[in-house]
Amino acid sequence: MSSVATRLFVGIDLAADPRRTGLATLCEDGDAVRIDDVRVGASDDDVLAAVVPAAKAGVDVPFGWPRQFVDVVGGHHSGDLAVPEDTGPGWRRDVLYRRTDLEVRRLVGKTPLSVAADKIAYPAIRWTVIAARLREQGIPTPLDGTGVTCEVYPGAALAAWGFGSVRYKKAKGTQVRGELVEALGALWPWLDWAGHQGLCATTDDALDAVIAAVVAREVFHGRAVSPSAELAAAAADEGWIWLPTP
Repeated sequence: MSSVATRLFVGIDLAADPRRTGLATLCEDGDAVRIDDVRVGASDDDVLAAVVPAAKAGVDVPFGWPRQFVDVVGGHHSGDLAVPEDTGPGWRRDVLYRRTDLEVRRLVGKTPLSVAADKIAYPAIRWTVIAARLREQGIPTPLDGTGVTCEVYPGAALAAWGFGSVRYKKAKGTQVRGELVEALGALWPWLDWAGHQGLCATTDDALDAVIAAVVAREVFHGRAVSPSAELAAAAADEGWIWLPTP
């Protein structure tokens, strides 16, 4: 009888500062899944070394920018921007938010940060270089997440699993994080945390990395929300946030 291949699933809570970047690796061997490693502090080289052997890697960072934002900036730069009829809230929404951002809000009630107008742009810029280095090594990085890497959003994943109201970030969320780790342990009885619960309760960067890795595994096994036919072109152009199937 042939043995089932061991698979690695990686989660990356990518920050602009490598010192605040969470990195987690899950090892799947048949039905057994354990956390091999979780750490906070990961350079670009560390991220590459983790992603290259992975079956799937979930990255908590926008992979792309809104198409209309790119067009506006390009038109402004070249001096031939077509003047819109209305620059009200609807137009600004379409310029600043991707279709996947609006779809996440529709599905789970969480609005991702705008990569065009918020600080999330800092780690997104960092990701563009990491993605380029992956392509240099022969690993395609399509924006829609159909390659080895996929875009994830731990807060939205938690909402899909029924934890949308949990406030677990930063120092004030320490107690809540501990409770959340326990709740996730019950939700994922198949996962061996291998003693990493303490770090995940201590820092949300570590916990988000583990959540990102779990979502990557769900995407790999076909248990995640893929772009509809209507949104496929936008996902290929702007990126797609993969949510676990509730």
